[in-house]
Amino acid sequence: MRAADIPNDLTSVLVTEEQINEKLAELALRVEEDYSGKKLLLVGVLKGAVMVMADFARHLTRDIAMDWMAVSSYGSSTKSSGVVQIRKDLDTDLGGWHVLIVEDIIDSGLTLSWLLDNFASRGAESIEVLALLRKPEAAKVEIDCKYLGFDIPNEFVIGYGLDYAERYRNLRDVAILAPHVYA
Repeated sequence: MRAADIPNDLTSVLVTEEQINEKLAELALRVEEDYSGKKLLLVGVLKGAVMVMADFARHLTRDIAMDWMAVSSYGSSTKSSGVVQIRKDLDTDLGGWHVLIVEDIIDSGLTLSWLLDNFASRGAESIEVLALLRKPEAAKVEIDCKYLGFDIPNEFVIGYGLDYAERYRNLRDVAILAPHVYA
């Protein structure tokens, strides 16, 4: 689904599918250089990072491992509660791995901060963050994001894995959801 298919549900498109693919290819080149000769594990944060993780991994030309963690701090709300719940833990022991957390968006940073602390206690060789999107004005904690796609305004966005109440994840672009949809 493209933004043109649901114009009444959107305020504006922030990032197109084409811009996303170009940025993920650029980030993949940096990651390959930085992790040359290292045992790399991509950890996707479900459900939002599915699209980012899949497309980013396809841009890599080296062997990597992948695992998934499901955490929630939103529920069906448009704002983070700040309380992190583990819905699915990793299947991989992080000992000996260089971990790259792949995120769709850094909003308040609270969930990601919790993940970084949690992973640090599991024996990884290193832990870095790749995020497609970041909302600098929404940050409640500072997150060191080594690989960043785009800074966006502090609006409620959907698409490319981001949802509102489990809808709109299949939108190929990232767009601002019109307030009348969730008001």
